[in-house]
Amino acid sequence: MRKLWLFPIVVLLCAATACSPKDFLTRRLAADLIAGSDTFKAPQEFAMRTGVVSTKDYSSPEYLVLQHRGWIAASNVPCEPKVPGHAAGPPVCWDVSLTPLGVEAFRGMLPNNTTPAQSFRVPVAKRNLIEVTGISKAGNFADVEFRWKWEAMNEVGAALGSDVVYSSMVQFRQYDDGWRVTQSASGKTNQGLDEALKNTDPAQ
Repeated sequence: MRKLWLFPIVVLLCAATACSPKDFLTRRLAADLIAGSDTFKAPQEFAMRTGVVSTKDYSSPEYLVLQHRGWIAASNVPCEPKVPGHAAGPPVCWDVSLTPLGVEAFRGMLPNNTTPAQSFRVPVAKRNLIEVTGISKAGNFADVEFRWKWEAMNEVGAALGSDVVYSSMVQFRQYDDGWRVTQSASGKTNQGLDEALKNTDPAQ
């Protein structure tokens, strides 16, 4: 019965002080503010490099996926002085090129469907907020824990992606117009969203 009486009292107080929904940091509001921020919406990019690359780069997990899909082909060549990780010497480098299948896979992600250059970056995935798992408030500040994962945006993202779910924590601050997610800050005790997404761990 006490809860039934408290609700209209809270509503009346809210109306009297002109408070808004943003004055109450709920999990739904926190999720909307995180997911709607430019930092969270920034896509994951894949840096593609053709031409002469080191054996280390050619045998990386990303390039192995591209080989498996038939998107790249390569042949042994002597390493050039400019190749990162190798000096000029024995033929331990690879001359990588896109196959016709690879050109088609990447072309749709480039501006105006231009022919891929020797080195280019393409967006392959976007962040998907799964849920807010907890909120800890202290005055005008709050720490919000949330879970998220990368979601493929295209064929390349689907090939390179994984189903790993990450757990992050970000700080919120209450202003006169409501709560806002902190975009950047220094130190882990005052962690902004950009740091939160970098200092992340796979969820247990």
